[in-house]
Amino acid sequence: MTTKTPAETGSNPSTTDLEATDIFPLLANDRRRNVLHYLAGRTGSVPLGELAEQLALWESNPTYEQYERILTSLYHTHLPRLVSAELVNYEIEEETVTGLSTIDAVRPYLDLALRDDHH
Repeated sequence: MTTKTPAETGSNPSTTDLEATDIFPLLANDRRRNVLHYLAGRTGSVPLGELAEQLALWESNPTYEQYERILTSLYHTHLPRLVSAELVNYEIEEETVTGLSTIDAVRPYLDLALRDDHH
């Protein structure tokens, strides 16, 4: 059995099949919104530790314990959901996260959701 990549199936890698009903639950969580916001402003991969550190700062609790809790929640909850939605790529071995071009498809929703967030 072979798996087709997006290029092989003819789909455009800069678009996503996410519907609004899929996007809203993804963006309902502050931490996932902040992950997407951070990655949307970056080119290339971001070390997982750097991402967790920035989230701790934004969440106004930059302690080591909070950093560890964020790392755990990213690894077990948030990154798997964002990877499944094809918005980010997470390289477990390298411990890096990369925002995919599909973030652009959710950016209008993300911008609206972040408008009331304070960073």
